Amino acid sequence: MTSKVMVFGSGKIGEMLAAMLSETGDYEVTVSDNNKDAFKRLDGLDVETQVVDVANQNELDKIASGFDFMLSALPFQLTKNIALAAKKGKAHYIDLTEDVATSDFVREVANDADTAFIPQSGLAPGFISIAANSLAQKYDRIDDLRLRVGALPKYPSNTLKYNLTWSTAGLVNEYIHPCNALVDGEMIKIPALDAYEQFAIDGVHYEAFNTSGGLGTLCESLHGKAKNVNYKSVRYPGHLDIMKVLLNELKLREKPELLCQIMEDAIPATAQDTVVVWVGCKGYQDDYLMQETYVTKVYSKELHGKKRSAIQITTAGSACAVVDLIRTEKLPQRGFVKQEQINLDDFLDNRFGHYYKEGEVA
Repeated sequence: MTSKVMVFGSGKIGEMLAAMLSETGDYEVTVSDNNKDAFKRLDGLDVETQVVDVANQNELDKIASGFDFMLSALPFQLTKNIALAAKKGKAHYIDLTEDVATSDFVREVANDADTAFIPQSGLAPGFISIAANSLAQKYDRIDDLRLRVGALPKYPSNTLKYNLTWSTAGLVNEYIHPCNALVDGEMIKIPALDAYEQFAIDGVHYEAFNTSGGLGTLCESLHGKAKNVNYKSVRYPGHLDIMKVLLNELKLREKPELLCQIMEDAIPATAQDTVVVWVGCKGYQDDYLMQETYVTKVYSKELHGKKRSAIQITTAGSACAVVDLIRTEKLPQRGFVKQEQINLDDFLDNRFGHYYKEGEVA
């Protein structure tokens, strides 16, 4: 029996979600957008399309009752109404937001819901918490759990050493807002763009610094077990210094929409990218101080007849795996579900989650 899925947003990630789910034959997919011209990128896919105004709550409520899943690939500021509609229509809800306030709102909506609500189901937040929690469970107590993720161009050619590979608004949002962390066992907020570090994987040098949203609910889940838990975005060396000039010295953190416009006007997108996932855990196992690292690199590739970026594959693959795990009842069927409740082996063995497994290097 097929499940009916409404994918909100027909951008690059929405298209990837639709392609992955529809090709299985297990899902009847409808893609919605407020602009019918956006559906052109869906040509060749076995999906339905529907023009929907997500600002119209009554319209959303009527739509929700006809679907088993409502999957948002829209910017974080547009997802709250979808969550409300999913609860009323008794549809499972999944989104990709990195915005902490939006996820907190979804969590409140999930109270007493008859279906599952799983926000932050992308790469980071999302898969990174699943991988980190899998490491954490091997330890009796944890000194340091460090999560590092980057979506980077294979061939950096500008001074920023960066190309736009996902939502510009989401990128700026995580560079501006305070970040959750565990520090000396206490849950606190720490500034974005701070705590600079450098490291290397396979001879390639990277920098990393605090950004918001990537930890999801992991600090809460490990409070009392872990001493220090933090998340940082990975970039090529030199990126952070330029962003600090733009955000702090030119005061563009006070004008995030202008910064988004500047970046989109000046920095090209690319489908030639690499997603880097690094998790390191140090702590005690049977009173022995131990350390273990999980590392994955995922590369862009041809998929469903098109060149797909690594960030498309990992973000959509993670969300589709969550949908599949709900459908096969490997996840709770109602209420708020944290990413770290997802078993890593179940995720990697899933037909969508396996894209992370293919890229595993350590």
